[in-house]
Amino acid sequence: MKICPNCNNQLEDNAAFCNNCGFSFNAKQQSAQFTASDPFDHTAEFDPKDISENKVISMLVYLLGPIGIIIALLASSTSAYAAFHVRQALKFTVVEILVAICTALLCWTCIVPVAAGILYIVLFVLKIVSFFQICKGQAKEPALIRDLKFLK
Repeated sequence: MKICPNCNNQLEDNAAFCNNCGFSFNAKQQSAQFTASDPFDHTAEFDPKDISENKVISMLVYLLGPIGIIIALLASSTSAYAAFHVRQALKFTVVEILVAICTALLCWTCIVPVAAGILYIVLFVLKIVSFFQICKGQAKEPALIRDLKFLK
């Protein structure tokens, strides 16, 4: 007996398709069914011309922080690509502010300032990764920040 990997339905050994979910046992179709695109990559949603014209402005939001966000909003207010990166940079800024507030409130402990320092290093590395993704013309949501559901 053959078992469908999609719905666990039992089938005969010579079955080409699952009669329950329609899964194809053909090798070419099977590889196409399991090839999933990255749900956090939004590059295809933007016009290539918009991406090429606003790459530099989008880089500023990660390099200059809040000042870069303001510059990007003023310089390319009509660009959807720049707006995407502004939203991601705003998420970074909100997280950094929240970490700073928690650290200030709990600075008398030893573990919180150390954990905050580690988190700031992680956020800095994520900003660098986002910067290089912009250099490649991509629009991917940064790890950790993508889980924050505000500013979609």
